[in-house]
Amino acid sequence: MDNKPAAVHDVKAQVADETLVARRRGQIIAAAVELFSHQGFYRTTIQDVAKKAGVSAGLIYQYVSDKEDVLLLALLSVLESYKHEIPAALEGLSDPLERFQAAIRAYCRVVDQRREATVLAYRSTKSLPDDRRRLIKDCEIETNGMIAACLADCIKAGLMREVNVELVTYQLVTFAHSWALKHWRLKEQCGLEEYVAEGLDFFAHALLTPKGWRQWKKMADATTG
Repeated sequence: MDNKPAAVHDVKAQVADETLVARRRGQIIAAAVELFSHQGFYRTTIQDVAKKAGVSAGLIYQYVSDKEDVLLLALLSVLESYKHEIPAALEGLSDPLERFQAAIRAYCRVVDQRREATVLAYRSTKSLPDDRRRLIKDCEIETNGMIAACLADCIKAGLMREVNVELVTYQLVTFAHSWALKHWRLKEQCGLEEYVAEGLDFFAHALLTPKGWRQWKKMADATTG
């Protein structure tokens, strides 16, 4: 059974070698994100992307059909990073609070590594047609679901109070995205690790039950001990 994301199948390539397609598209996406971020999607041409990527425009058209394909792939690449990095961070962890912390940290690391693309998603998703915006939204809902599941497990275990999981998940996601959206200012105040630690402390005070606090402090003692 083909388990590739449907959104990637929506972008046709003339090249059959999947490894080469992934490598070339990564090269194209990196160049496009920088250009789209600095001079805007509409002002950037495929020729600009080709020059930045160090390839010919003809080669780019072997991997995408048009500039819209490039934007879609750029936005999906961030969402795919969440889908890879969060499960990897949770592997081997069984305690709900540990999993919650690990998921938030992994999400924030992806945002830090892909700051320009994260900001681009806010600016340029509207430039895609309705069907492709729906693909982006569906992928976002899927990745948010990993955070929501960790939050729900903490509530079920009595470690966090009853809350609207969907709303709190978006508050957590927005906190992570703010590292990219307001990085111009935040980088003067702290590094990523301090930013995440402060955020986790804030959400802990908002969410933890007495039982949750005991477990939270036990985890902190184990880290510093």
